[in-house]
This record gives sequence, structure tokens and C-alpha cells, in this order.
Amino acid sequence: MRIEWPTLGLIALCYCVWTGALFLPIWAAFPVLALAIALQSSLQHEVLHGHPFGDRRLGEPLVFASLNLAIPYLRFRETHLAHHMDANLTDPYDDPESNYMDPAVWAKFKAPVRALLAWNNTLLGRMLLGPLLGQIAFMAADARLIRAGDRAVAWAWLAHIAASAAVVWIVMLSPFPIWAYLIACYLGLGILKIRTFLEHQAHERARGRTVIIEDRGPLAFLFLNNNLHVVHHMHPKLPWYRLPQIYFNNRERYLRRNDGYRYASYGQIFRRHLLRAKDPVPHPLYSQK
Repeated sequence: MRIEWPTLGLIALCYCVWTGALFLPIWAAFPVLALAIALQSSLQHEVLHGHPFGDRRLGEPLVFASLNLAIPYLRFRETHLAHHMDANLTDPYDDPESNYMDPAVWAKFKAPVRALLAWNNTLLGRMLLGPLLGQIAFMAADARLIRAGDRAVAWAWLAHIAASAAVVWIVMLSPFPIWAYLIACYLGLGILKIRTFLEHQAHERARGRTVIIEDRGPLAFLFLNNNLHVVHHMHPKLPWYRLPQIYFNNRERYLRRNDGYRYASYGQIFRRHLLRAKDPVPHPLYSQK
């Protein structure tokens, strides 16, 4: 049986750091908890793609309880695997992780709503508002599915509530206050929005929709090299620690593959898009589909 020890070891380290942070002073715990919460989400992403074991069912119990308390693992797994249908990438309806909106829906919004969504389309806005707006939209969509009789979605939320209760219970056993932990969760979700901010762009061809960010720093590690996103989409079974070698040994091939959709680093993204949107909110090519 295949066992990917770097991933398994990182899962253990993540929980050790998370647990230890609960006993730190609040001012010191916030950044550590936020980073641990973001890292666990990255590890959930690894597990749903079949790591660290050959059988995904062996890995899922290790990450089933979402430390962020917001996203049920089972819903994350289902929507993310649907997102890997590259032909649907960025579609406002068929891609569950699209940040674009149907232009017809956008046209119906009043100016204050458009302004809010436009601010959310900057990197700073995405980090500050994105967790809240994304959670509202996500839960509203799932509520509609549950009302329509989707038992799988209902079960996913019931299982998530039970798992989250266990996380909250552990936090309550520590000196760290629950209200502060909820803030740490929001901070962790805000950090994750850096990764998803421009992973995909509107492009006529599916191959040109997925980004490469040639970063090798702390954020690349926190996101488990998912910044090399076109490599992940082409080889979703590759473990996180193999992505950099695969990419940099075949750099020109992958840049040809995605039509040069590339950033040199997350620093470049912050400089360009912290206060300036990269894309419009309405999908610029949707009318052509």
C-alpha cells in the first residue's frame, strides 16, 4: 500500500501546531491558528485527491473535521472534484469554484451591491469580505439543494456539524476563548482567498484558464504548491511535494499549455491587485458560450 510520508507527517504536525497554539496568549495564537487552519484546508485538498494513501477512505478520517468550522469536508470534496472538469472552468454555473457571475444576473443588481462585489474582486477585498460573502453564497446554494430533497448534501452538513462540535469541544478544553477562535477561523479563510483569488481566468480555451505562480516561499508551502495550478489540474494525483520538480523541469511546456498565464510570485500579485481588480465580476465571455 502506498503511503506518502511527507503528507502524513505534515498532517500530524499541523494538528500539533494547532493544539499548541490554543495554549498561547491570544495575541500570539491568532497568526499561528490562522496558518494552521489554512494549512489543514490545503491538506484536505490533498486527501480528496487520494493522498497520503492509495485509498482515499483511509486519509479522509484524518481531515474530516474542518478546523475552519465553515466548509463541510464532504461538500468540499464533491464541489472541488466537479471543479476539475476543465471544460467548465470559470463557468458561473457549471464550475462550483468560479469567481465570475452571469452578466444577466449582474445587470439586475443595484449600485451598492455591485460596488460591494467589485471591492470583493480586489485581493484586499477578497481577503476581508471573501470569507463572509463566499460562505453566504455557499450555504444559500446548499440550502436550496436540501430543500429540493438532496439527502447527500443534508448528510454532509449534519456530519460537519457533529465534527465541528468536536473541534469546538477541544477548544473549550483549552484556555483559548471561543470568540477568539472564530476570529482565527475567519483569518484562516481570508488567507486561503489569496490562493483562490486568480487561480483561473476567463479564456476562450480551457487550457488557458489555469494559472502558474512561480513562488517558492511561505505561501507556496502553506498552499502545498497549489500555486503551480496548471500542473495540479493536469496531474491531480501528484502529491504536493513533487509539483515543483515536475514544473521547473518542464517549465516551457506548462507555460505553452496555459498560454503564458503566469505570475512570478505572490508578491507580484499583491503589488498589482491588492487594491485593483484583475477581472470584472461578470464573466466577460459568457455570452459567447
